[in-house]
Amino acid sequence: MNKLRVVIALGGNALQQKGEVTAEAQKAVAETIGKKIAKLSQKYDIIVTHGNGPQVGNILIHEESAATPSAPAMPLETAVAMSQGQIGYWLSQAIDNAFTKEKRRKQVASLVTQVIVDRHDPAFKNPSKPIGQFYTAKEALKLSKTKGWEMREDAGRGYRRVVPSPQPIDIVEKKQIMTLVDAGAIVIAVGGGGIPVVRTKVLKILKGVDAVIDKDFAAEKLAELVKADIFVSVTAVPNAYINYGKPDQLALGMLSVREVENYIAGGQFGAGSMLPKMQAVAKFAKKKKIGIVTSPDRLELALERRAGTIVQ
Repeated sequence: MNKLRVVIALGGNALQQKGEVTAEAQKAVAETIGKKIAKLSQKYDIIVTHGNGPQVGNILIHEESAATPSAPAMPLETAVAMSQGQIGYWLSQAIDNAFTKEKRRKQVASLVTQVIVDRHDPAFKNPSKPIGQFYTAKEALKLSKTKGWEMREDAGRGYRRVVPSPQPIDIVEKKQIMTLVDAGAIVIAVGGGGIPVVRTKVLKILKGVDAVIDKDFAAEKLAELVKADIFVSVTAVPNAYINYGKPDQLALGMLSVREVENYIAGGQFGAGSMLPKMQAVAKFAKKKKIGIVTSPDRLELALERRAGTIVQ
C-alpha cells in the first residue's frame, strides 16, 4: 500500500523555541524534531521545508558587522542559501541519528533550493518584509544613501531594512526533489521560502535577487509540485483561531475552503503570522487535498485528522 505523501513546513522559530542562538542549542532542538520526523516516516512519505527568519537574521548581522572593502558582506539571496545549508545540515543529521538509534535505515537528503519569482511581481515596487538588525534613524538614513536600502521604522524598536516578498512561481530543483522522494528518501528543501531567483529576459539564465519569499507560500508550491496528499504548516499554536486573544477566542477544527476564505475576508488572521498559513493551506485544499495548521506536539494527531485546524 502506497504511503500518503506529506509536506511538513516547520515555522521560522522551530529551532529557537526558547530563543536559542548557539548552534549546539539549535541542534539540540533539531534532535527532537528529527525523532518526530523519523517516527512519522513509518506511515508517510515526508518532505520537510522550514523557515529561516532568526538564522538568516543572524547571518546578515555577522555579514554586515564584519564587512570590509576586501571582504564585503554577502547579498541577501546568498545569505538565504547559507541558512538553507545550515538548517538542512542540522535537520538531516538529527533525522539520520534518530534512525541510527532506532536501528532503522532511511536516506535523508537536504537540497539547497532555488525558487523562481516573476521579475515584474508588484512586490518589487513595494518592499514590505523586514530583515536583519535594527538601526537608529541616523544609521538608517546613511544606509539608505550608501547602499540603496529601503529602510522602515518597525514597531517603535528602530529602523530595519525592508525587501520585496514576491510570490513563488516554480522550483528549479523540482525534478531532483521528485527523484529523491520517489526513491524513498526524506527530503529537506525550499528552506526559508527558497533562494529567490529570476530568469533573465534574453538568455533565460538564472539570477539571484534580493527578496524573501514567504515560507508558507513556497512550501505550498512545493506540495503541489511533489504531488503531496497533505500539506502541514507547523507553528507555535495547536490551531488557528478566530477572535484570537479575545475572551471569545475559538479554536478552529474542520473547515471548508469557503469557510477559510470567509474568515480571511473578515480579517480574522494576523497578516504577519496566521494569515499566510491559512492562505497557503486553503490554496492547497482547493485541489481536493488536505491542508493543516498545527503545533509540533500535535502533528501526529493532526495527520490522523484528530487535532489541529484541518482544511479540506
